[in-house]
Amino acid sequence: MFKKILVANRGEIALRIQRACRELGVKAVMVYSEADREAKYVKLAEEAVCIGPPPSPLSYLNMPAIISAAEVTDAEAIHPGYGFLSENADFAERVEKSGFQFIGPTPENIRTMGDKVSAKQAMIKAGVPCVPGSEGELPDDPVQIRRIAKSVGYPVIIKAAGGGGGRGMRVVHTEAALVNAVQMTKAEAGAAFGNPAVYMEKFLQNPRHIEIQILADKHKNAVYLGERDCSMQRRHQKVIEEAPAPGIPRKLIEKIGERCVAACKKIGYRGAGTFEFLYENGEFYFIEMNTRIQVEHPVTELVTGIDLVKAQLMIAAGEKLKYVQSDIALTGHAIECRINAEDARTFMPSPGPIKLWHAPGGPGIRVDSHIYSGYNVPPHYDSLIAKIIAHGDTRETAIARMRNALAEMVVEGIKTNTALHQEIFTHAAFRNGGQDIHYLERRLGLK
Repeated sequence: MFKKILVANRGEIALRIQRACRELGVKAVMVYSEADREAKYVKLAEEAVCIGPPPSPLSYLNMPAIISAAEVTDAEAIHPGYGFLSENADFAERVEKSGFQFIGPTPENIRTMGDKVSAKQAMIKAGVPCVPGSEGELPDDPVQIRRIAKSVGYPVIIKAAGGGGGRGMRVVHTEAALVNAVQMTKAEAGAAFGNPAVYMEKFLQNPRHIEIQILADKHKNAVYLGERDCSMQRRHQKVIEEAPAPGIPRKLIEKIGERCVAACKKIGYRGAGTFEFLYENGEFYFIEMNTRIQVEHPVTELVTGIDLVKAQLMIAAGEKLKYVQSDIALTGHAIECRINAEDARTFMPSPGPIKLWHAPGGPGIRVDSHIYSGYNVPPHYDSLIAKIIAHGDTRETAIARMRNALAEMVVEGIKTNTALHQEIFTHAAFRNGGQDIHYLERRLGLK
């Protein structure tokens, strides 16, 4: 095991990694921007290094500054958390060329799975079902583009190969709008991601968003840890996640999970990762792979009893997985609410000082948060300030516990989206489970 690692991220995930390190007896060096000087994980750190001013490009995205911090503190490895540099193959490569272990997949893994075209091709080769669409990048020839769309069938969705976060996507319903939509998406993709390549897929009308969590070590061992339902979304951003997914037969989950494991072994994957699927009419369709730990990892942890962040650290240190697939069993049900510093109706960010913070508690409640009374939420970063996770023997119990937790939680001084979560939990359709990815926008009129 490592003696010392550097945590190259902020917010609740930085604190989460810090806690895992303490449990393993590993020293954690925390890097921070000037805006995060008063953050909880900095105050608790055995060692902390300021790496620049508040803007992300000058601090958390500043690769030389992060690597220099690892060098001066004698760290052995770098954990990127999620977001920022966690899925940047160039960063992973620079980390390892500098003599540190990157706590995550290999740069090759990240490049293959980060480009949605190459990821899809790799999954087809591995026998993972994919959404019907173009075999690769769309050509420039309008005649060929129209021919591909006709064979796929309208409506189609044009996606940036290097996209993410719900950006670089456009739905097309008619041939008349097709070529212009492709050209616009190419221009947007080039500007946003530095890669103008786009591809085409069949646009599924009412799918659910289902994820399969995997762990793979450096010794060709891999397991899947059940599934998450992440269909409660707004503009492709997840709001509520749960595990297991309501109403999907276990045999179907087992079948797709085994294919994901086989794909990991085929591409030589290492670390934690998530296969994302659209699920419609009893069929799974691969859309992308996240080569990092996910925001919603706690729901998987609560139903499996496996600490994913500790597992990441142990895999990176070269240890073998301690379990085989037959050891993995799901117990009960878990739900996670993302609490953001934003207006519950307009979704406008609400940075500023927190006058009072009271975290909820009780049986089955877990709170992942870096905030405290007096903490100032900076305006420079993502608005996530806490994750409330409820676990119970049944989905109904988990929902009841979450409703209690949301009512009990107090955040004064800034606006949060707590009221939105409370409203969702009153919806009969949500309580019944199995809603598609468009449900929340339809229900709340957010389109």
